[in-house]
Amino acid sequence: MAESGPRKAMMEGRVCMVTGSNSGIGLVTARRLAELGATVVMVSRDRRRGEKALNEVQRKSKNSRVELMLCDMASMDSVRALAAEYQKGHGELHVLVNNAGGANVMRSETADGYETTLEVNYLSPFLLTNLLLDLLKSSAPSRVVNVSSVANFNGNIEFGDLQMKNNYSVMKAYSRSKLALVLFTYELARRLKGSGVTANCLHPGAVATNIWGKPLGPASFLAKITRLFMIGAEEGAKTSVYLASSPEVEGVTGKYYDQMHETRSAAASYDEALAARLWETSTKLVGIPA
Repeated sequence: MAESGPRKAMMEGRVCMVTGSNSGIGLVTARRLAELGATVVMVSRDRRRGEKALNEVQRKSKNSRVELMLCDMASMDSVRALAAEYQKGHGELHVLVNNAGGANVMRSETADGYETTLEVNYLSPFLLTNLLLDLLKSSAPSRVVNVSSVANFNGNIEFGDLQMKNNYSVMKAYSRSKLALVLFTYELARRLKGSGVTANCLHPGAVATNIWGKPLGPASFLAKITRLFMIGAEEGAKTSVYLASSPEVEGVTGKYYDQMHETRSAAASYDEALAARLWETSTKLVGIPA
């Protein structure tokens, strides 16, 4: 993707945080934002992999204003520590890219007691965004970019079994978390109206990244998944970078993008009553004021 003058000029001096940036589309997103001249904070769970990715981004972008912070998105204490550490060392945040995600074949729970896929893909981004919201507001114009998935079309929100203790499946859990992320994006956009902070979400494409690097079940199911892997991380990061940096979407909020084009998400994602209830439930789960 050729970098245009206006986009590079826009990102000079801006500070961006990208979660899950030690591999895949998160790594490419961090590198491209650094190439545009932004200060980039890369967030990784693992120090060794994070430092390797940091060195790669600094070398390829020729931008030394790239740093690493550690956070395990399966731990709310870790998310809170990340937000606190960031605010101690930085007075501004112009772009938050909630990119980190995962998918678990077998149901598991985090130390917080929540279903792992839901916490990593939705509850932790929800918490992190809210903890950094005042800084995003004071840095406006600023942007929140949530990496969802076309899987949101297959998701459903069942408040009676939000943690999926019954009838768990990897795709059901993944789809629920990605629908929740879209609902959160739209509700956040409504709540931030007039603040100078925009919130948008995206489907990056069927990307062959290490999120699907472990066996997902029967061979027939794995074969179906494999056939979806049509693009690599370089292509998959385009929409994240576009929403984080393009002057074309300045002021645009509450939208869902695919291949850098605004499109429709799942019908359920436009249910404002559902989004409001999910927000209220989520604040209780992560322990912040509604």
